[in-house]
Amino acid sequence: MTYQPLIAEVHNQQHTLTAIVEQDARTAYFYIWPTDLFRSQYAVRGCWLRNLLPAPAQEDREAMEQGIAPLLSAEFCRTLEAEPPLDPAGLQVLWEPSDDGAALWYYGQLLAVIPGWSLYQEKQVSFSSGCIKPNRLTAPLGSASTNDYYARAEHQRQFWRDWYDGNEWDRVQQALLQRYQAQFGESVKYYAIDQGSWPPMAISQHWHQGVWYFLTLGMSIRPMPQVDYLFDELAPQYRRIELAMAVDGEVMTESNAVQMASALAEFAHLPWARLTWLGEGHTLASEVAPVGFESFLLANALADESAQFSLPKRDGDRPSLLWATPITEAERLFAQADELGGQQLAERLLAAGNNHIFRPRQQVVESDI
Repeated sequence: MTYQPLIAEVHNQQHTLTAIVEQDARTAYFYIWPTDLFRSQYAVRGCWLRNLLPAPAQEDREAMEQGIAPLLSAEFCRTLEAEPPLDPAGLQVLWEPSDDGAALWYYGQLLAVIPGWSLYQEKQVSFSSGCIKPNRLTAPLGSASTNDYYARAEHQRQFWRDWYDGNEWDRVQQALLQRYQAQFGESVKYYAIDQGSWPPMAISQHWHQGVWYFLTLGMSIRPMPQVDYLFDELAPQYRRIELAMAVDGEVMTESNAVQMASALAEFAHLPWARLTWLGEGHTLASEVAPVGFESFLLANALADESAQFSLPKRDGDRPSLLWATPITEAERLFAQADELGGQQLAERLLAAGNNHIFRPRQQVVESDI
């Protein structure tokens, strides 16, 4: 493949993907590359930006056969003449908050969008301002009134401005803390878990009616990857979450409860670190699960009335609060054996008299051992 000079390179927040702009004497293209960990799982996504030579009348098959980035043919181009090369100084890549798609801006004008959901399917999907008709290399970007992805890119640019120029974290933090304290009393301890990087995230600890409560703050700032692709119009119900854990103070000391709840600090980063999502009935392995258990089940269904409360909206979405409860290896295997296994496990736990508060209990599935 012929080498093309790299004129822009920007990693996403978790360094799982890299957005690049390449330009040679013929064309300019925008790409999103999976990093090494995800290269076997996801394909490179590309978007034609402009021709630096006159647009050909026919498809540029010769370039494709030689592994060269092809010119876009005339019927799809807004401009038929050769366009000037892009100036690297004018390029700005803004990642979607979900961390799996990106928009390319050029001196304040939107040039292209590669939506995050396109990562999870085989067809190339992208939108370019220089395109006027859908084709195999890209589709028209249009305007905010004609293309939802244009409107989203503008909204996301404002999102980043608000976060870097305003006091968004203070508002998010206080709104969540007020909701948590209304349910479980004053926060007795507060742990930052963001490791000094965006977005800010924390765990608030509470002592209420003999139970230690731990709840995350900040996960719901970002929509999770994959959810828009998997749920389409229903995505707002699933794409934002916070996590929680409750431990009976009679069965665990505070220090042991804190150690167990440290699992939340790891889980809080997982959707974006692994380009995945967390939802009702999902299971997560953890080395800090209590003795006799090896994983956690995430389930709002386990919560009793006092723990069933709504969270403040973020960008129009109502985040879900998922309670993490320890489960045994046999219970994890049961949950993972069927698409609805996690929900079925939660039903068995409830039928056996368990809820979201961790206490010693009997296993609710038969072990094969």
